[in-house]
Amino acid sequence: MKNIAVVLGAFLTLFIVACEGDPGPPGLDGLPGPEGPQGEDGIQAQVFEVEGVNFNYNDASNLYETLLPFSDFTSFEVLPNDAVLVYQFGGTAEFDDGNEENVWNQIPQTYFLEQGSIQFLPGHTTKDVEILITGNFDLSTLDPGFTDNQIFRVVIVPGVAAEAKLDKSDLNAVMNSLGVTEKDVQKVQFD
Repeated sequence: MKNIAVVLGAFLTLFIVACEGDPGPPGLDGLPGPEGPQGEDGIQAQVFEVEGVNFNYNDASNLYETLLPFSDFTSFEVLPNDAVLVYQFGGTAEFDDGNEENVWNQIPQTYFLEQGSIQFLPGHTTKDVEILITGNFDLSTLDPGFTDNQIFRVVIVPGVAAEAKLDKSDLNAVMNSLGVTEKDVQKVQFD
């Protein structure tokens, strides 16, 4: 009796799998993806690196802040639906084979110190990106190693490409997906 049920089940499965109905209506075409640094309708992706960034302490708010105007680094308009990703230089890593690679940490980034914790936070408009350092202690005593001569990379991702699923925490993956190479990175000394 069990064998008959197994054989009947197998035939029923084959019958259901083998059946094909009318095809459904065609789906909608998606938007074309970005084509490297210059994408759809002239939409651009850009990566710029800013060295020598110094933060200003705001006593009333107990935070440090700095402002990076896009007009100082870009030649195109940043749109409201563009994504702006900010990465902080974290030093270099040396590998067993002797090669070195830069370490870039996407912010927000939290540091735990003896006095408490601090966090680097980005915020942006279509005109600029602001980076804040907040904390849970008196930041006027913060080591200048966190506030002076910092290096940041800012990636402006067109809104069309920003919707793509990619690991935005990995600067190299973001640059590869946008077709931006290291030689395309505009490097600027901040004054």
